[in-house]
Amino acid sequence: MSRSTAEAPVILSCGDPAGVGPELAVKAWEALGAALPFVWIGDPAHLPRGTKMREIDHPAEAMTQAGNGLCVLPHAFPSAALPGEPNLENAQAVIDVIARGVALVMRGEGLALTTAPINKRVLKDGAGFSFPGHTEYLAHLAGGAKVVMMLASERVTPPCRVVPATIHIALRDVPTAFTPDLLRETVRITSEGLRRDFGLENPRLAVAGLNPHAGEGGAMGREEMEWIGAVVESLRKEGYAVTGPLPPDTMFHPAARARYDGAICAYHDQALIPIKTLDFDGGVNVTLGLPFVRTSPDHGTAYDIAGTGKASPASLISALKMAQKMGLARRG
Repeated sequence: MSRSTAEAPVILSCGDPAGVGPELAVKAWEALGAALPFVWIGDPAHLPRGTKMREIDHPAEAMTQAGNGLCVLPHAFPSAALPGEPNLENAQAVIDVIARGVALVMRGEGLALTTAPINKRVLKDGAGFSFPGHTEYLAHLAGGAKVVMMLASERVTPPCRVVPATIHIALRDVPTAFTPDLLRETVRITSEGLRRDFGLENPRLAVAGLNPHAGEGGAMGREEMEWIGAVVESLRKEGYAVTGPLPPDTMFHPAARARYDGAICAYHDQALIPIKTLDFDGGVNVTLGLPFVRTSPDHGTAYDIAGTGKASPASLISALKMAQKMGLARRG
């Protein structure tokens, strides 16, 4: 995308300043420059020494300044940031930066929000953060929106987009948590998100079975026969282009992916193993269902390599590109 096609810059929150977020923001700017204007919100003192940056007062300034340095909306933090050493004193400021980014995109001053990785334990211990992660906090800031998490890569052909219906719960709890109502809600939110933010007029969705071989006629589990198939059929009658339940082990090779635009999976690893195998460095975490666009790199704070220069910016760059593409699709 050229600078002239965007109405506003993408907003990038700093994430945990002791992780790889600050250095990856710099690498992303070095790769994208004026081609994709974005604004980093954080403490300029947390950026790597010698960073070429431009402190700005309003996101709109990035539309003309992005080629001259990393555009920074300064946000003061109480303490320094040492790579690899999380500081509880900075926890509240990390949370405040996320909220500030949301406010900017909700007001239309940012095209979309991309969030750098956080450490939930640090935020809980340092500031009483009560949310399981970014997704739930963003839904809260958006007034309790119903959301789903999608992992996406458009660097592979055909694109891979996966949605786990249940996320960070124990495998033994999945059969209870994965319900007809949850499957219906997940399909509806995903379909609307792909239509609104990816420009797919009638997104094709494939629902994975819960059990091996999608139950194999009841020999390996009965959920597919007892309710998953019935839910899929009812959604088809509502007009959704949805198929399934399908055997999960044959859904993700190229010919299979060509038959759908997004895969609805029963649980976390069923969805994330294929996309991380196909594109480990470039996968993007997308939150569908919010009143604004949000993407994130599909990796954590990486304290073990923070400050070493080893961290790859590929996922962050993909997240920024996808955020701009989604933001333009939504506004258009």
